Parts: sequence; structure tokens; C-alpha cells
Amino acid sequence: MTENNNDSGANMRRHIRTNLRTRIKLIHPSCGELIVHTGDLSDGGVYINADGQQLPEIGERVQVQVQDLPIEAPLIEAKIVRADAEGIGLEFVIP
Repeated sequence: MTENNNDSGANMRRHIRTNLRTRIKLIHPSCGELIVHTGDLSDGGVYINADGQQLPEIGERVQVQVQDLPIEAPLIEAKIVRADAEGIGLEFVIP
């Protein structure tokens, strides 16, 4: 399901966001492996709360993996597309 709100220009998101707080592993050479929390999730990406940790910069590619599932979740590649004082927004990279 997509969101189409181009009239105001304020919200250019293509996917509906779902508030979801779960643990996620973020992997990047600059920070190693970090366990952080999601803020929201969509078909196209995820928002990661910084939880006071230093995270990679906009444009960097990272790997993420949902934690605490009954089976090991796959590693997913994502690109950091936005950052704010609370965390970073990731867009999933489709191979």
C-alpha cells in the first residue's frame, strides 16, 4: 500500500509507516555491530532510534537484522537517507 500526498509537498513518503519498537542489529565498519531500536517500519525502510549511540552518516550503506525472533532473521542492506537528533532513516536496498 502506498501513500500519495504530493499536494502539500510536506510528505513525500511512498509507503505507509507502522510504529514498531523492536531491537535491531545495525552493522557498519565505522561502528561495528550495534543493538538499537526501531521507531517505525514500512515496506521501503525503517527508522532507527540512536539510543545515544553514534551512527553512520547520510549516504552510508549498512546492514540491519531484526532481533528476538524465533528464527534468525536475514541481514538486509539499507542506505541512510535522512538523519535527525533522534536517529536515522534507512531505505532498504533492493538487489
